[in-house]
Amino acid sequence: MTKKMKKTRNRIIAVLIIFLLLLILDNTGIISPESLSILGVFYTPAIFIIYLIPYLIIGIDVLRKAFVNISHGQVFDENFLMMIATFGAFAIGEYSEALAVMLFYQIGELFQSYAVGKSRQSITELMSIAPEYANVIQDDGEIEETDPEDVEIGTLLLIKPGEKIPIDGIVIEGESFIDTSAITGESVPRRVKESGEVISGCVNQDSVLKIKTTKKYEESTVAKILELVENASNKKSRMENYITRFARYYTPVVTIGAALLAIIPPILGMMPIADSVKRACIFLIVSCPCALVISVPLGFFGGIGASSRMGILVKGSNFLEAIAEADTLVLDKTGTITKGEFKVSEIIPASADVTKEEIICIASGAEKFSNHPIARSIIEYHEEMHSNNSSLSDDNTELSDIKEVAGHGITALLGKEMIFVGNAKLLKKYEIDFTESDKPGTVIYVARGKVFLGTIIISDTIKEGAAESISSVKRAGVTKVVMLTGDNEDTARVVAEKVGIDDVYSQLLPADKVERVEYLLNNNSGGKVAFVGDGINDAPVLMRADVGIAMGSMGSDAAIEAADIVLMDDDIGKISAVIKIARKTLSIVKENIVFALFVKILILFLGAIGFATMWMAVFGDVGVAVLAILNSMRAMRWSKEDMNGKVRA
Repeated sequence: MTKKMKKTRNRIIAVLIIFLLLLILDNTGIISPESLSILGVFYTPAIFIIYLIPYLIIGIDVLRKAFVNISHGQVFDENFLMMIATFGAFAIGEYSEALAVMLFYQIGELFQSYAVGKSRQSITELMSIAPEYANVIQDDGEIEETDPEDVEIGTLLLIKPGEKIPIDGIVIEGESFIDTSAITGESVPRRVKESGEVISGCVNQDSVLKIKTTKKYEESTVAKILELVENASNKKSRMENYITRFARYYTPVVTIGAALLAIIPPILGMMPIADSVKRACIFLIVSCPCALVISVPLGFFGGIGASSRMGILVKGSNFLEAIAEADTLVLDKTGTITKGEFKVSEIIPASADVTKEEIICIASGAEKFSNHPIARSIIEYHEEMHSNNSSLSDDNTELSDIKEVAGHGITALLGKEMIFVGNAKLLKKYEIDFTESDKPGTVIYVARGKVFLGTIIISDTIKEGAAESISSVKRAGVTKVVMLTGDNEDTARVVAEKVGIDDVYSQLLPADKVERVEYLLNNNSGGKVAFVGDGINDAPVLMRADVGIAMGSMGSDAAIEAADIVLMDDDIGKISAVIKIARKTLSIVKENIVFALFVKILILFLGAIGFATMWMAVFGDVGVAVLAILNSMRAMRWSKEDMNGKVRA
């Protein structure tokens, strides 16, 4: 609780005690014209002053805000409604009711401030991951504390036990456990050693580490996270935008309606002016839109905060709303369902005249400038083969004019002969006769000139728990799970069957993936389409889908930038968690809207026909707001099982 909130709480307690004492004195007859006969004709102004003093103590800030807003041209807000309603109650002699309205309004405001503070807490905790300094190792070995924003790529940093890693980098010396919970939501520390990657925002636990930075601070993980969090509140859901527009027009209409209710009945002789003003005051108090204006964004804020504690960054409440409505989930294969850790599993020469060494040597030479995981697996296999048998020839350096054919593979020159390394599309494009492999895995064909040399089979491993994650997504309400991949159909089918994918589209280029998602969008009745990917080539699809979900740990910067939701530890099991959080949040928000409107309309109707009291009006405003806020706070409640991805629906 902040210092300002504590002051408000103390004022509320003091005025509540005074109010209860006044009620007791009034009901026991101690405060009455007879008992205060000494005041004579001054009884009414005396009682007015007795109630006015605590009214000003508790309501001075509301009155100040109302007058300041009026001076700025912002007349119609909840402060204005409370001011007019309580002034009206004083005007007709309902002093205790005027004090009660302002007192309970302030109680509701305090409760609201506390609830908003609690909902922000899980998000503002993220802001503490920002490193305050970096220990830069100078050329002479001295350590200098430097602002992380001034550290260049390739700088050596010293990370002491208990310190935050300020910038992404690679460990060059040392071995330690690091706490990644602030970034990934994972409570189990991760061991890192020499050559291991570390990300900023994590805390070094037990040993000194030396790292070399691989990014600038503004491009590092922690800076990206903070930027996403800071921008999240600017992206409102459709429901929030509707409530904002609703309040903008609703308050002036209500004020005009109350004025007409106070003036017209006495003019028509239907009731005394005191009764009509009382009904108008009741109308104003009940009409205050606090329950809607506060509980709706509070519910979404709670949902975003709960997600962030699990290592799921939602870039705005509009995306939380969208993922709640998702009924189709589209996943990229490599790096999403599979680990993206490719290994050469088999080399198949096309004839006895061709050796495995010749095939892998040519393929490695063609792929030597590529950073693609498949290319790296071929290069690593060739290096391992060469290190184990130094007598092998290594003539891949003779390759020249290496060119990438997008979505097909690589062409090069070996002397005067063309070299082809790629998928079946590449060999078909250049009209080379070859035998297509039906083996599961990524199939790379190698040809020289018009002669087919052989096949390299590269296998990827499916992530642990991928099948359970897909099953969990379906239990969360997703009716269709689709996999898109550039791999061959056989490999794609094997992976899909193992993890429970419904539909598979294989041998797709990046542009084909966009077309396939557009097809799903156009043929999806009512629900939303979510896409999960991690690579640069996934960025266009992430932007095209209703909701883009990116892998934050190993995903590319382009994918993270294009996505609407980021899984910080690449655990696809958390997709079902964020869907359940979003649906629970949306359910809570809708409950608040229906409940608040029902109670307010009922009391407004009763007030218009003379059956509602000022106390009912207080409940219609403050009571409904408090109940709606309490309901919104449910979006922030998660058990330990929920934090591990097992979220209650």
